Amino acid sequence: METFTKEVRKDVLKMIHNAKSGHPGGALSCIDILAVLYKKILNVPLEWDKSIDFKQRDRFVLSKGHASTALYATLAHLGYFSKDLLSGFRILGSKLQGHPSSRVNLAGIEVSTGSLGQGLSIAVGMALAMRLDNINSKVYVLLGDGEMQEGSVWESLMNANSQKLNNLVVIVDKNNLQIDGSVDEIKSLEPLDEKLKAFGFEVSQIDGHNYEEIEKALIEAKKSDKLCAIIANTIKGKGVSFMENNVSWHGKAPNDEQLKKALEELC
Repeated sequence: METFTKEVRKDVLKMIHNAKSGHPGGALSCIDILAVLYKKILNVPLEWDKSIDFKQRDRFVLSKGHASTALYATLAHLGYFSKDLLSGFRILGSKLQGHPSSRVNLAGIEVSTGSLGQGLSIAVGMALAMRLDNINSKVYVLLGDGEMQEGSVWESLMNANSQKLNNLVVIVDKNNLQIDGSVDEIKSLEPLDEKLKAFGFEVSQIDGHNYEEIEKALIEAKKSDKLCAIIANTIKGKGVSFMENNVSWHGKAPNDEQLKKALEELC
């Protein structure tokens, strides 16, 4: 798994460097979660348009859409589409837009996201529709902790509880930083676990870079018949020393020298 995530991290950095824009910090923090989710948990057919069981697939929503490079690179390394597409990230006319878009017919992208606070609302709607259609699969949604300052997130959590959507799994990438600084200093979410419990969720807290902890929490959530939320404690910029816990890397591209140094660290 570590070899896989290192290769994904390398591609994330190359994509952002090539585009001269992007969000490395929040992408690097969630790669380990995505790797375990896609390699161990999700039932999503590689043959995106041809599988006879396509309707019974699990769904994944990247609510923190600015971390799109992490999702794109993960999907490409798993064979959902060619790795050659990665070089087109944020290039005009490319299928790999700055935020995921379902309009470009790209395998693995369920819905357009990126306007923070809206992904959970979409996931709640998906979960409700799947229940009405007797689809016995789960919807997984990944949010950023800074994103959870949006009021629409809490409305969605309340609605999920009201509808008893036990086919919904909420994952929080809790890296403690957002574009303007510390989440706690800007608008604290604490105590996040108690708040989620008060909204009817069964909550687990894990190290978001420990593969075994991630897998255990996701397996338990997959088996559960209750609303589940996983708070994954992560490091913004994980894997690159000068990016880790450094808010200045929320939304900028590395230059040639910085890319070289970062890739050397990931070897």
